Amino acid sequence: MNLNDHIGILIHSADLAITSYVRKQLEPFNLAPEQNLIMMILWNQDGVSSNELVSALNNKAGIARMIASLEGKGYIKKVDDPKDKRSFKIHLTEEGKQLSHAVIDVHRNMRETLTKGMTNEEVHELQKLITKVMNNI
Repeated sequence: MNLNDHIGILIHSADLAITSYVRKQLEPFNLAPEQNLIMMILWNQDGVSSNELVSALNNKAGIARMIASLEGKGYIKKVDDPKDKRSFKIHLTEEGKQLSHAVIDVHRNMRETLTKGMTNEEVHELQKLITKVMNNI
């Protein structure tokens, strides 16, 4: 049996290739692919809690480290939550807001590269099938 016939290995190989590609594209912005996901969430909705990030990304272990790293880079800041003094909200800094303008073209180019030669219907079907696989497990 060819290892690429095993769907899990094929998906894992695709994930590794995509992550490597994304890492190279984001390198000029000093962003790791995982940090980019946090920034994308904040660009869509500034002022979220770490619990909301954990929920959105399904990654409790790495969130605190990524927040600290992004804060150290000056892209985000933690602000005490006025409704709950035990927690905080994560907000973009001015530099973090400006970063979105530079990274948006990179996101568009990455999507075009990843879906090159695919129709919109094929892209939709791929998203649907990957979602099915994730729901199955």
